[in-house]
Amino acid sequence: MRVLVTGGAGFIGSHTVDALLVEGHDVRVLDALVPPVHPHRRFPRHLLDRGVECIEGDVRDREAWERALVDADAVFHLAAYQDYLPDFSTFFQTNVVSTALLYEILVERGLRPHRVVVASSQAVYGEGRYRCSRCPGAQPVYPRLRKEADLFARRWDLPCEVCGHALTPERTDESVVAPHNAYSLSKYGEESVALTLGERYGIPSVALRYSIVQGSRQSFHNPYSGILRIFAQRVLGGQSPICYEDGGQLRDYVSVHDVVRANLLALHHDNAVGRAVNIGGDRQVSVLDYARLVVKCAGADLEPAAPGLYRFGDTRHVFSRISLAAELGWRPEVPLSEIVEEYLSWAVAQPDFTDGTTAADERMHALGTLRHTT
Repeated sequence: MRVLVTGGAGFIGSHTVDALLVEGHDVRVLDALVPPVHPHRRFPRHLLDRGVECIEGDVRDREAWERALVDADAVFHLAAYQDYLPDFSTFFQTNVVSTALLYEILVERGLRPHRVVVASSQAVYGEGRYRCSRCPGAQPVYPRLRKEADLFARRWDLPCEVCGHALTPERTDESVVAPHNAYSLSKYGEESVALTLGERYGIPSVALRYSIVQGSRQSFHNPYSGILRIFAQRVLGGQSPICYEDGGQLRDYVSVHDVVRANLLALHHDNAVGRAVNIGGDRQVSVLDYARLVVKCAGADLEPAAPGLYRFGDTRHVFSRISLAAELGWRPEVPLSEIVEEYLSWAVAQPDFTDGTTAADERMHALGTLRHTT
């Protein structure tokens, strides 16, 4: 097939391109090459050297889509906007409107690709699913955003509204969403557009809700994403990794290589059509334990620090149930230690690998995203 990958010069996109080439597909990339993720505004040499057709263009631009969709048999729409900036409209224009524009052009021109796969996010769940372990017969609950006063007072965990005891997090399946920031709202909007219009107009569509994706080629210059990048930059620079809150937040990390296998499954497996599917690491790891793993893999003699900083709007715990993906034949394969070791080996070989964590924290402080407790 001729496969279009938007955001194909980026992290998940470029790995997906590699896998498509191995399968023998012709690949076309549409990417805006926007800083800070792409500071040099040029396509990676490994794409150009392998004969990938690269188009510089914005997914918010109709003309760019029209050029990119010529003779395309399938589309991976992976281009996205993510940041802590309060430019809310940019999230929706880039993530939602671009998806609507894709389907608008497909319908207008009578195009029926074999598959459209859109990148959604675990973020659509907000805090995810919890249950009180003390209240008899307690039902699952899906808490809303934590209160600022609680975070300021270092009351990190979510209390049961009946008994006040800390709620116990559970694996979150695909059934209930509760987005609570601009990024997660826009991702839920994107997948809703794809699945609804896909069904209505006979365009086979799949939304994949990625957990926290880790691996090589993750930009060093994006202040929003990459706990592994952040910890690696500090540890390899001889500084202790800094954990927000108390470091007890439970997260679900997945290798980019496992995500790429899920992307190809969505391309080929008809039973994925019309569904939003969790793609996660099937693990619950605290931020503090993750920091210690990075220190260990780097061979450093450092202890993670938790100075009481917090990012307002962060979830306390969230990790995905992947039973639906397992039914389709997918499970994660890459151990967390292997993810970290591979990333560290790759990162130190990059000429632009520097510690930008202090500047990123200063930027988030200035925006009011990163805050101090009492």
